[in-house]
Amino acid sequence: MGSLFDGYHSVAYDEMFAGNGAPHQHTKALFDALQLLSSADLDERVGVLDRSLRDQGITFSHAGQEWIFPLDLIPRLIPSAEWERIEAGVIQRVRALEAFLADVYGPQTVLADGIVPYSLVSSSTNFNRAAAGLEPANGVRVHIAGIDLVRDGEGVLRVLEDNLRVPSGISYVVENRRTMARVFPGLFLEQQVQPVAGHIALLLGALRGAAPAGVDDPTVVLLTPGVYNSAYFEHAFLARKMGIELVEGRDLFCRDNVLYMRTTRGERRVHVLYRRVDDDYLDPVHFRSDSVLGCAGVLNAARAGNVTIANAVGNGVADDKLTYTYLPALIEYYLGEQPLLPNVTTYRLDEPDVLRECLGRLDELVLKPVDGSGGYGLLIGPQASDEELAATRAEVLANPRGWIAQEVVMLSTSPSLDGDRLAPRHVDLRPFAINDGGHVRVVPGGLTRVALRAGSLVVNSSQGGGSKDTWVLTSRPARANEADLPAPLPAPAVRASAPDLGPQSDQPQQQQQGGRPC
Repeated sequence: MGSLFDGYHSVAYDEMFAGNGAPHQHTKALFDALQLLSSADLDERVGVLDRSLRDQGITFSHAGQEWIFPLDLIPRLIPSAEWERIEAGVIQRVRALEAFLADVYGPQTVLADGIVPYSLVSSSTNFNRAAAGLEPANGVRVHIAGIDLVRDGEGVLRVLEDNLRVPSGISYVVENRRTMARVFPGLFLEQQVQPVAGHIALLLGALRGAAPAGVDDPTVVLLTPGVYNSAYFEHAFLARKMGIELVEGRDLFCRDNVLYMRTTRGERRVHVLYRRVDDDYLDPVHFRSDSVLGCAGVLNAARAGNVTIANAVGNGVADDKLTYTYLPALIEYYLGEQPLLPNVTTYRLDEPDVLRECLGRLDELVLKPVDGSGGYGLLIGPQASDEELAATRAEVLANPRGWIAQEVVMLSTSPSLDGDRLAPRHVDLRPFAINDGGHVRVVPGGLTRVALRAGSLVVNSSQGGGSKDTWVLTSRPARANEADLPAPLPAPAVRASAPDLGPQSDQPQQQQQGGRPC
């Protein structure tokens, strides 16, 4: 197989090789190209990749430290036919989740009809009564969604979880593509890869389309928790690419149920607030009174119809991992369809018989807190110590509603750089869906996250994972992907007020918690 693949062996479904060791049909061209690389060629391309990431400042921060977000040298390829199934399944899921949110914060017929129990909503920590009856101008609550997919040992793509609050990662999709176009320009064009760069414009269009009625030229701003947040690079990147203001809570104020931002030219009305701040920190009038990350009164302004908050307040009840277990039923209830993308086998621990059975084989399952994110609180039974199992058992017994259990899915693997050779590393896939009220569009490929440690099943960047560029192949002419070729970035948007880069002794913890890790 060549020196780069010497010793390559996967214990799971592999994204490049079939069970007989031969490359899949859609990966053969990439495999052949990699076979031609010498160690010197590989080192040169690694150097180009590292310099590009460093020069562009593509970073991720955690626990007060900032580092270059790892991008693996080898892309993940998805054939066009498979992508069509993924795209249709993600769109179906987002449509059902939109319908559920409109229902649960409105007439609640889904509860009255017994499709999901009242207790699921009333006990969800992410159900916000303050959002009840609040109807967005164009009916969209999920302007951007990240749907996490994994491939099991049989090669079946399954939904692992839904992210409908403040999903992160779309900036890395675009920047990974720009970087890989520099590293493998010839291969990139030969493969005829679907472009991703234009989807930032689609996101801006979705945000502008969500403006209150009667506003023809809305002012859109991006609210960030600040420079200490783990995804601050993405916040700044998206604001710059969309040409909108990047603001912090101190830049905003409400008067007479209207949202304004402070600028060097005076106050300016805001019509759409793309927030990257969690619900709890968004409005100290309705949520955490000690928050300095949001703006007092912004929810009242939204209820009055003077500003649209994207994504909507209260979306967390739909990506609660217990709600996830009802998604097949919700798809059938709202759409009259069968799910195109199945869930991972999941158990509801608030059911006594199921709880007893799962506790009996805790060391065989994955345990997740229903409101968790970023891989925090996750327990992988087969890899856990006796102490970790005992601690999680106690937490589950104390609050069964707060946990779900899932069968362990041996995530598929993809060739990844390991020194001077390639080795299998487990991956997942987060496609991003953008909803403008008329159409739900899915960014071709999305973010492939990779567990950089051998044998690890945890791909989250906050837990030491990295990413891969995801190439969705197409039969279109090669020029179709010219949009992703390197080009100068536009000038940065002017901030509403200059960032304070000095110490903020009373805010770092909130800054870290105010947004969600990917």
